[in-house]
Amino acid sequence: MSSTAQASSSGGIVADSLANKRSKRPKYSRFTQQELPACKPILTPKWVISSFLLVSAVFIPIGVAALLASRDVVEIIDRYDAACIPEEYKDRKVEFIKTSNNTKCNRNLTVPKHMKHPIYVYYQLDNFYQNHRRYVKSRSDHQLREASQENKTSDCKPEDNQGGMSIVPCGLIAWSLFNDTYSFSIRNQTIAVNKKGISWKSDRDHKFGSNVFPKNFQNGGLIGGAKLNSSIPLSEQEDLIVWMRTAALPTFRKLYGKIDVDLNKGDQIDVVLDNCYNTYSFNGKKRLVLSTTSWLGGKNDFLGIAYLTVGGLCFFLAMVFIVVYFIKPRRLGDPSYLSWNRAPGGR
Repeated sequence: MSSTAQASSSGGIVADSLANKRSKRPKYSRFTQQELPACKPILTPKWVISSFLLVSAVFIPIGVAALLASRDVVEIIDRYDAACIPEEYKDRKVEFIKTSNNTKCNRNLTVPKHMKHPIYVYYQLDNFYQNHRRYVKSRSDHQLREASQENKTSDCKPEDNQGGMSIVPCGLIAWSLFNDTYSFSIRNQTIAVNKKGISWKSDRDHKFGSNVFPKNFQNGGLIGGAKLNSSIPLSEQEDLIVWMRTAALPTFRKLYGKIDVDLNKGDQIDVVLDNCYNTYSFNGKKRLVLSTTSWLGGKNDFLGIAYLTVGGLCFFLAMVFIVVYFIKPRRLGDPSYLSWNRAPGGR
């Protein structure tokens, strides 16, 4: 081969290599070319019908079980924010809640079915946006956890200090702590409410310090909610711990305590409550809730209805496909259905 030919050949190789380097085409591999082994099921009518029937056979029993479990839960719900306002203050609710020295209110609840203990006592608030960004940020986790960090209040404004002294716990969440109280009795026999163990154990152990005590809390001119006992560490103030775990939705329930005795059908529960918490300024609502639980938790029909809906829809589609398959079957891979094999104007 002549030197000219050799130079031309080597130049072509270099040009090809440079072209390959400049090319955006990925390097060949079985992965990039999607040539790896894969499962590619063919959706035959029998396979589709079997899948729908299997889903319905699994989902419908789960839905029935979940719905029955939810229906076994017994709830007593009493909205008292409007009922506990005296008649002369019906049009001046905010004035009443801010100025009245007597906010006690008596309510009577009837037990509709036998309620096995433990019976959980909740307070429910409506139209209260604990998920507001400014509200959620107004806290100091360092301060809540360590006594040496009590001056870490930069994130707590406007409730960060009072008279030059740091507020512990600081922030709007703690400042707005719910302060309505409830006491229960049946036939003049007091029913004890157990307030131990109502918060998450992880919160007590890791988020609230056993050596952190309330200081300078609710000492300002504007009181937001409940006061705290300054001789009890934050890790033992479970009402505060429950409240500080903010809710995601504007309607929420928080655990107030537990009743550790059974309640019988027809029992009349006398409730003496202190209607102190101001929900009237923002058109909020307050409810007292007594509830049992099932193996699935509290009362919630949505999960059972969702399973039944999906299972029923799958069963319906399976029946439709079965009817279509037997009435008007179609041979798999029949080329007569291709558009260029159909007669003009045919279907």
